[in-house]
Amino acid sequence: MAPMSKRLSNFVAEKASPASKRYVLWDSDLPAFGLRIATTGSRSWVVYYRPGEGGRSAPVRMMVLGRYPVLSATDARKLAKNALAEARRGNDPALERKRKRREMTVSEAIDFYEEEGCYVQRGVRQGEPMKPLTKTYTLARLRHHVVPLLGNRRVTEVEEGDIRSFVTDVTNGKTARDEWVIDPQTQKRKRIIVRGGDGAARKVVRDLSAVYSFLKTHKRKTGVTQNPVEDAPVRKTDNKRERRLSVEEVRRLGAALDELEAEGVNSKATNICRGWALTGCRRNEIAGIKKEGEIDLQRGLLIFDDTKNGRSVRPLGAAAVALFQALLSNVDPKDKSPYLFPAERGKGFYSGTKRIWPEIIERAKLPGVTPHTLRHTLGAFGGSRGESLLMIGAVLGHANARSTAIYAHVDYDPARLAADRITSPIAEALLREG
Repeated sequence: MAPMSKRLSNFVAEKASPASKRYVLWDSDLPAFGLRIATTGSRSWVVYYRPGEGGRSAPVRMMVLGRYPVLSATDARKLAKNALAEARRGNDPALERKRKRREMTVSEAIDFYEEEGCYVQRGVRQGEPMKPLTKTYTLARLRHHVVPLLGNRRVTEVEEGDIRSFVTDVTNGKTARDEWVIDPQTQKRKRIIVRGGDGAARKVVRDLSAVYSFLKTHKRKTGVTQNPVEDAPVRKTDNKRERRLSVEEVRRLGAALDELEAEGVNSKATNICRGWALTGCRRNEIAGIKKEGEIDLQRGLLIFDDTKNGRSVRPLGAAAVALFQALLSNVDPKDKSPYLFPAERGKGFYSGTKRIWPEIIERAKLPGVTPHTLRHTLGAFGGSRGESLLMIGAVLGHANARSTAIYAHVDYDPARLAADRITSPIAEALLREG
């Protein structure tokens, strides 16, 4: 390991010629750092070190830092110094690198999470598997936002600063896209629409936090001992004061629905929107409602056997009963679909509201309003009219309200009256004549 008279550089590496045997050119400033030249002419930066605290009794090990010209002399020198420093601290940088290479990437961790980790981590359903739709949405957010930005990183390399940059990128729309792709399962074209923004960033960072919490419980397999999302300086919760509509805004919404329907917009979309406003149900609870088993007009109830909170029974106000009664009376007897709002093509339910909703809120001059805003509006109307939280929870199908009802022995007759009181001003504004 005789030192060279010249310091290793890109110029020296460029001029180095192969010989009949592989050899190493050593650096004059950092003797353990060298350039290995193979008989084929390929050149690699190397560093030799003694791991641990055994001194000269420890075996000498060699680590390849990278190939020239992919790795420059300057960068290789920095890596060599870092490796020697690690060795002096008692570590073995080559073994650590091998361990890192075996460590799963964030993308692989999401696949692992899909296989074994998609269960509820908090609340009354803690430990239970996610509902299929919740699982689908969660994994879609992770793969649409996390994988493009962090997917190739090793799970233990992601730090709090990376999480902050990730949230900023999602908020600014870096992962947004709108394109047609071929579904690998059906081999049919489907449209992928991914939107960024503040709300999307908050949701997906909570999803990523759940992934890391799961990885920590399998630290022997994953090497994860801490959750970088927990201490990251990012916002993880939604607004406590959510957007709600005034009576005047509900009137504008109703007028927009009537106008667009008169102009030829699919009435399935407009009636789904009316259902959202009059019931406070979640988006797909109305869009995917079934004609039989889920609508009980005689008792004025919606009965969902499988929601995010399990089985849920929702009392209906008079206007909602009238809406569903009219829709059921107009069902084509030849229509064999189980859904009240069947898809235009295929066997699923109608999903065109995603495309039409932007037109609705633009016509009604309600920027930023979402279908969930209608759910929150119904709850806010109930609160402002003095209804108890128990009754509001029964109307909205909240899990805690349903649990409380078990002990309070609340039946659905007074809850239906509460639903009627809560929804009547919304119905008057939304469905006004003329």
